Amino acid sequence: MTERQAKKELMRRAVDLSPTVHVGKDGIDDALVAEVGNQLKKKHLIKIKVLPSVEGGTAAVAEALAEATGGVVVDTRGGVIVLSDARTWNNLSGKKA
Repeated sequence: MTERQAKKELMRRAVDLSPTVHVGKDGIDDALVAEVGNQLKKKHLIKIKVLPSVEGGTAAVAEALAEATGGVVVDTRGGVIVLSDARTWNNLSGKKA
């Protein structure tokens, strides 16, 4: 499976998910990073809702969370981030870690 096909598959799975983490005006802190990390370990694919008032925008928050948790940004649309754990992404896209 190519990266493009892996992204499509994960987005198909994410359609039914509701955002379980909300990033507010305070932005990213240690507690938020810990919560995202815990949810990625348990669920492997999560949605994160970002308020428009967050500094840097949705894309910057997505990259920062992915780097801090070791996850992979699958997609960002509007104020929603779909984040996957690296293991799931690597298995679907056929990459070796």
